[in-house]
Amino acid sequence: MDYKLLKHIDFPSDLKRYTISELPEICDELRTFIIEQLADNPGHLGANLGVIELTVALHYVFNAPYDKMIWDVGHQAYAHKILTGRKSRFNTNRKFKGLCGFPNPKESEYDAFGTGHSSTSISAALGMSIAAKLKGEEDKHIIAVIGDGALTGGLAFEGLNNASTNDNNLLIILNDNNMAIDPIRGGFNQYLTNLHFNPTYNKLRFKAYHFLRKIGLMDDGKHKSAIRLGNTLKGLCAGSDSNNIFEGLNIRYFGPIDGHDVKWMVQALNEIKDFKGPKVLHIITKKGKGYKPAEEEVTTWHAPGKYNATTGERIKTSSAGEPPLFQTVFGNTLLELARENEKIVGITPAMPSGCSMNIMMNAMPDRTFDVGIAEGHAVTFSAGLAKEGMIPFCNIYSSFMQRAYDNVIHDVALQNLHVIMCLDRAGLVGSDGATHQGQFDIAMFRCIPNLTIAVPRNEHILRNMMYTAVKEPRPYVIRYPRGKGILVDWHNEMTTIETGVGEVMMEGEKTAVVGVGPLLYQAQKAIERAKTELGISVGLYDMRFAKPLDENLLEIIANKYEKIITIEDGTMIGGIGSAIEDWIIEKGYKGKEVYKMGLPDAFIEHGTQQELYRMLEIDSEGIFQKIKTIDKQ
Repeated sequence: MDYKLLKHIDFPSDLKRYTISELPEICDELRTFIIEQLADNPGHLGANLGVIELTVALHYVFNAPYDKMIWDVGHQAYAHKILTGRKSRFNTNRKFKGLCGFPNPKESEYDAFGTGHSSTSISAALGMSIAAKLKGEEDKHIIAVIGDGALTGGLAFEGLNNASTNDNNLLIILNDNNMAIDPIRGGFNQYLTNLHFNPTYNKLRFKAYHFLRKIGLMDDGKHKSAIRLGNTLKGLCAGSDSNNIFEGLNIRYFGPIDGHDVKWMVQALNEIKDFKGPKVLHIITKKGKGYKPAEEEVTTWHAPGKYNATTGERIKTSSAGEPPLFQTVFGNTLLELARENEKIVGITPAMPSGCSMNIMMNAMPDRTFDVGIAEGHAVTFSAGLAKEGMIPFCNIYSSFMQRAYDNVIHDVALQNLHVIMCLDRAGLVGSDGATHQGQFDIAMFRCIPNLTIAVPRNEHILRNMMYTAVKEPRPYVIRYPRGKGILVDWHNEMTTIETGVGEVMMEGEKTAVVGVGPLLYQAQKAIERAKTELGISVGLYDMRFAKPLDENLLEIIANKYEKIITIEDGTMIGGIGSAIEDWIIEKGYKGKEVYKMGLPDAFIEHGTQQELYRMLEIDSEGIFQKIKTIDKQ
């Protein structure tokens, strides 16, 4: 497509040269640009199509990067990136060494705050707003854009509560699209829906307030009286009590307005941007706006993979004869177990389709619970269910579980409750990058008493670990990676696995590789190559549990081998390699050399999983080179 206007826009200063009447055309071109770019280079499509007009309006009205915009969740910031100097590089989005898929202050001064996880914008923006006041920057605008389900997170409410009591000029844009990855569930979403009931009233109220303020009949002292009058009128119109939670917190509320009317958005932002005190502009948008397939199948088109931009046909690679996703195996196994045991329930914080809990949710909706983007609540809710005799499977992505650390310790482990926590996306997740890498879970949980940490290397073991976790009344963590498994035929009859017992995969002579998870198959390739090319016989051992360690197996390994290579897809600081090395020292084994392989003390950038394994030298080639090097020592 010939982008007649967009081709001349590289920075917000270029955008400001156009008239307001030209902005709709710019929005259309920007929307088409994103649709065409993501067709071949997959990313988050639906959320970004929904904020085109908002993004254009914000950069038209405000003066970034002096004015700060915090995007929450950050996967809705593509248009922002394109308008802030990164259009020519947008084809590298989410690629190795390319643009990050989320706002990243290291990438651009226009990215005010890193927001790969949700619900952080209000707290961060409040801090920036107060900092601006303390520095005397009274003309600086701080805008938090919160949407795509992020307002269901508890931290957002903590930020709202604090914003209402501190002297600040924060502007909160509530991008209300009724969606996260899946449809939003919960009472607050219904509350927002109720606020939509009379858009004519809201628009008149907004204009009346601005007019009265302009002619001097409205000031900050009279504002609360106007709020009470307005809420009374709204309650009468609705036939019920419709008091506004934001204004109840002394945060001025404007809206809801049409988030796809860019001219009206510019007018609204210009009229309220200099109002003193915290304020909320509530806009209504449609996820996937302007692209029919994305509007009709919102969850599928949240991140659809490759597709034909013209026809909307998704391009799927053939999966016939290939292993299923670990997530798919989890979802089907959970339903099998739930059919056998009526105490089993499923809990997920806003990711039923992502973790495949939707399989059980479709079959047993009364026994599955999507609690919204609220990881801490998901864990403590699960603890409450377990306390009363239920068996909850709480599935949370590994990097998101970081947000529930206190809940795991105090509400599950300390009380020794039978909660089964399944950590999806453990290890390296790929193109989502540093904010989503599941690199810390083993180190994070290994120090917590009462926890069992199970790490399956394939789908059979995953199923057996889930089956075992149901049978054992203790806190149980099962971590497994994103993506395809190892086995094509994964429908094994489930059996229990003795907790804390590892497995011998291959016997060797002087050197052994010891680890957990699917990386052991990379090690197996390296060992087979070492035998063929170097004539070296290397042992291979799957610990299967990061906690408790199989001490009997470790004794066999320590007595038999001189050199031990540990391998894991988590951080080496506090990981299983560290645990094995500590055990060897503690037990007094002399002359044993331990070589740890895993993730370094660093945040890992984005790229495909294969690219990242290669970069970190923990693929089969890297393991082979490690074997070769230490054999010569």
